Amino acid sequence: MVRIASVNVNGIRAAYRKGMGEWLDSRGIDFLGLQEVRATRADVDALIDSNWHVVNDEATAKGRAGVAIASRTAPREVRTTFGADDFDSAGRWIEADFDVNGQTLTFVSAYVHSGEVGTPKQDEKYTFLAAMETRLAELGAGGRLALVVGDLNVGHRTLDIKNWKGNVKNAGFLPEERAYFDRFVGAEDDVEYNAGAGLGWIDVGRKLAGEVAGPYTWWSQRGQAFDTDTGWRIDYHLATAPLAATASNYTIDRAASYDTRWSDHAPVVVDYSL
Repeated sequence: MVRIASVNVNGIRAAYRKGMGEWLDSRGIDFLGLQEVRATRADVDALIDSNWHVVNDEATAKGRAGVAIASRTAPREVRTTFGADDFDSAGRWIEADFDVNGQTLTFVSAYVHSGEVGTPKQDEKYTFLAAMETRLAELGAGGRLALVVGDLNVGHRTLDIKNWKGNVKNAGFLPEERAYFDRFVGAEDDVEYNAGAGLGWIDVGRKLAGEVAGPYTWWSQRGQAFDTDTGWRIDYHLATAPLAATASNYTIDRAASYDTRWSDHAPVVVDYSL
């Protein structure tokens, strides 16, 4: 069994000050995808102990975005190039190949743009999602074991957002954004939804949680969103079908209270029988 987790840390230095290290030490994780690291490699190395192998990709703009993978075994190969040459994807996509019990696992930590309707930020988001669609088609070919985790900043279905009616015209729940996920895992009204439709990827969270609201992974810092569980499920494990078939124990590590959170996102933890 291999335990894989993903979390948007909302700044790894702040997260460690608030208790992330204690969580990581106690969870028995083998592979960890991190998003919105917002720190240099030296900062990350100073926080995550030397028992971990860390690879990362910093954003072009200092203090922004940033993705990383921490693993108990060293990766065989690491790639950060993504999309067209003229598109700045730095700090938003890192993939690594690992040998796991004689099998190759390709593991990706991704951080999709949040977007903003009617601005260049939304255009960048669509460019990224289009590049992601192309790469998922490549990674999903040939029965490979591949997993994309991260803050993908789109609620695919009405089940994924508590207040979905109030967000139908907002970034994160736009029809055009959700259509990409239709192509990844299938549309909601497709009989093969999340069972081989689209590009054949499986939304592991929805597969294991079932047809229930959420469970949510992000809550706004404003108001009482966390206390009332008015959240969004925007942090995913997207797995190829052979890998998804081994998944179990899908868990959202939601903090016990607002004041004990170390990020506005909760870690998503899944066990895979490899």
